[in-house]
Amino acid sequence: MQVHELVIEMKLLERRLTLYEEKYGILSEDFHDALMSGRLEDYDAFDETRADFSRWKGIYETWKRRKENYRQLLKDREPSSLIRFQPTY
Repeated sequence: MQVHELVIEMKLLERRLTLYEEKYGILSEDFHDALMSGRLEDYDAFDETRADFSRWKGIYETWKRRKENYRQLLKDREPSSLIRFQPTY
């Protein structure tokens, strides 16, 4: 996947993460940490939160992988070489 494609996909994932962050009032990173440490077990009894949390976790982990891929692609490259310039007329 190219850098530009990763940026687009990460932005789409971020929009989806924002919906959960606004609904539950916590940032995705903090949600993920709490979920993975077992501090959200009380919510397993509720079908809606269980489904939401499962999706949220998947979206967040996908975003993290894409971000790591992005970082790896940029690691040995000059950012100025990656900028896509499309003049407007």
